[in-house]
Amino acid sequence: MNEDTSLSGQSIALVLAESYLITMGFSRKWLIRQLEFEGCTAKEAIYAADNCGADWKEQAARVAKNYLNKMSLSIEKLIAQLAFQGFTEEEAIYGADAACK
Repeated sequence: MNEDTSLSGQSIALVLAESYLITMGFSRKWLIRQLEFEGCTAKEAIYAADNCGADWKEQAARVAKNYLNKMSLSIEKLIAQLAFQGFTEEEAIYGADAACK
């Protein structure tokens, strides 16, 4: 395959990132880890996370809602769980608040 028709590593990572974000919620940090697990380089994974168009606060809310659908957690525990999953403090608070409304 010549270079003009092959996808670059960044393009592949971006497609993977977008497909992951369609099916489940991820923090930026955990998306990068998942992409690296899939064989992307760190540079490719970071590029994809930074260019996939994700709203990380909305991703946090999505993950928080999933947790609340499966178990009963206080808002403090939910924020802690989101932080553990790599969301920033601001994202975790937003996600927990949105999920609890």
